Amino acid sequence: MKRLLVILLSLLLGGSLYAQQITNASYQTVAHISKDGTIQDASYHTVGHIRSDGTVMDASYHTIGHLYSDGTVQNASYSTVGHIRTDGTVMDSSYRTIGHIREDGTVMDASYHTIGHAKGIPLAWAALYFFFSN
Repeated sequence: MKRLLVILLSLLLGGSLYAQQITNASYQTVAHISKDGTIQDASYHTVGHIRSDGTVMDASYHTIGHLYSDGTVQNASYSTVGHIRTDGTVMDSSYRTIGHIREDGTVMDASYHTIGHAKGIPLAWAALYFFFSN
């Protein structure tokens, strides 16, 4: 199963012009998300983009998925791969809980073990990285 939770990204990064950091459970940076929707790995290599309409693209701007305002996540073929609830619960396409994102940015797996941190990034964007990475 693909890694699943840590980035649900932010097109609404208001304020800072600098990238927001996503960290693992040990607070090591694993990704950066800039205000323009560019997603970079820990070494600042661009790995993807997110557009304001919810389109998720790889580094070459090929569409790899979609996030809709109701929390539905689809792959490039428009097959539903998951759901993100407003309370931060992340579910797979069968509505099984696969993770949680708390309001403070703590990212947890389905068993509530902390796997990362996405402080300052809206809940609806902090898990996309794991739907589409690897």
